[in-house]
Amino acid sequence: MPLIESPGKPALHYALDDFTDEWKNAPVFILQHGYGRSGWFWRRWVPYLSRHYRVVRPDLRGFGGSPLDFDPETGYSVDFFLEDMLRVLDEVSPGRAVHYAGESIGGIVGMALAARHPERLKSLTIVSAPTIIPQHVQDTFAFGHPTWQDALRAMGPEAWAAAANGSSRFPPGTDPGLLAQYAKEMGRSNIEALVGLSRAAAKIDVSACLPQIRTPTLGLYPAGGRITGSEEEKVRNGIAGIRFVRLPTQFHSVQFLMAAECATHALHFAAQIDGVPCRD
Repeated sequence: MPLIESPGKPALHYALDDFTDEWKNAPVFILQHGYGRSGWFWRRWVPYLSRHYRVVRPDLRGFGGSPLDFDPETGYSVDFFLEDMLRVLDEVSPGRAVHYAGESIGGIVGMALAARHPERLKSLTIVSAPTIIPQHVQDTFAFGHPTWQDALRAMGPEAWAAAANGSSRFPPGTDPGLLAQYAKEMGRSNIEALVGLSRAAAKIDVSACLPQIRTPTLGLYPAGGRITGSEEEKVRNGIAGIRFVRLPTQFHSVQFLMAAECATHALHFAAQIDGVPCRD
């Protein structure tokens, strides 16, 4: 898989899925993952999008195939993520705007990107994305330990991910195999990257970006979400013209739990903007 390397910058890994007709020169569709995850978590979307778009799944710095080649204590912020995303866009779609979908923290990055670099985006899809990580969520992620960071170190990445799956991501009765694989994949994350990003995430606030967003925007949110419930109204009222879809669950991981529905919404939204059919 490709690795973007620049002097003095963290190396960035991405996956490319492209089943488009070569002569159509299809646009790029970026799928950006959230906290502790990687491009792997978008696998369920790929069959729906990659026949019509060149799908790029970047790994945030220090996660997935992107090495931890920087100091995780100081190397995480929205500004750093934007800098990384611009490098990805220069690599995969130079001089041409892209469609962007981001889930959770990936959606936070997308909102900041749309506000600060609108020329780089054709559309923005935000999936279960808050503008801040609310204090009650940070408290939940502590799982009885003094802090979120203490929980990560005491439990380890995979056990912490399994606890998060049961508390806010998936409903009771979810396929045990899915839950185990989800936790296993998150468990591959470097503990220092998880701790460093959790500290940065606790301070993130992109609320001021919302009124600046003029990119056509689709919001895919769980109804009364356990993580984003308090954020829904803020996003809905803050982004002019947003098309908002509330999905019938309280659980956070709608991009995985309802992949077909979410991916189809995102595909038709992008294709409508492009004015092209999204079927053979």
